[in-house]
This record gives sequence, structure tokens and C-alpha cells, in this order.
Amino acid sequence: MAEAKILDGYKYTEKHEWVKIEGDMATFGISDFAQHALGDIVFIDLPKAGKKVKQGDSFGTIESVKAAEDLYAPISGEVSEVNPVLSKDPALVNKDAYSAWMIKIINVSASESDKLMDANKYREYVAGLE
Repeated sequence: MAEAKILDGYKYTEKHEWVKIEGDMATFGISDFAQHALGDIVFIDLPKAGKKVKQGDSFGTIESVKAAEDLYAPISGEVSEVNPVLSKDPALVNKDAYSAWMIKIINVSASESDKLMDANKYREYVAGLE
């Protein structure tokens, strides 16, 4: 597998979701490692704005030609925005897993991010999986 792109300034989960926290807003997506593992992504089911998500709970599903997987919230908050492009073109996640964000949440609990891996720790984690 090609080396996964892992960006600094993001936090990562063991299930390969990323979160970028900016003030009291956070953006979620899946890591480059995850999109490589899934293969060609064909469908993404995401929650509607207003839904509350809790750290560690499923907030949607992603389907590829290989598998269907749950998406898990890296931190808790309320969905403020869903990426409208992904319902029409889910394969954008395969092109760039970081610009193809999935949801944005508000009222985040930033302290929950202390339980997540920074980019260096995630690089080590992923290296142990290959």
C-alpha cells in the first residue's frame, strides 16, 4: 500500500477518523490510510444538521466496493454542516481524504481530543498495522 498521507494539526482515532478542531468547531473525515484500506468508495451516509454526536459513537456509514464500515465520532458535539458534495460524489474521499471532509460540528468538547492521537502517534500506530 502507498504510504498514507498524515497531516500535522489533526487528531486521529484508532478507527482512522480525523478531526480538526478550530475554536468551538470541529471537522471530521476519514484518514488517507482508511480510504486506501477501503478501496473505491461508492456511498456515504451522514447525519443531518442538528444531530448530536457523542465521542466513540457511530455518526454514519461509508461503503466501498470491498466493505461497509461505520464512521465513529472522534469527539462530541452537534452537527452544524454536512459536506453536500459527498452524497453526489463519494469517491472524492479517495482523491483527497482531507479536503473531502464529512461533517462539521459545533459545541465541541475540545478536552475529549486529549484521548486522541496526534499526527506523530498516528504515524506510529499506522506503521504497526502495515
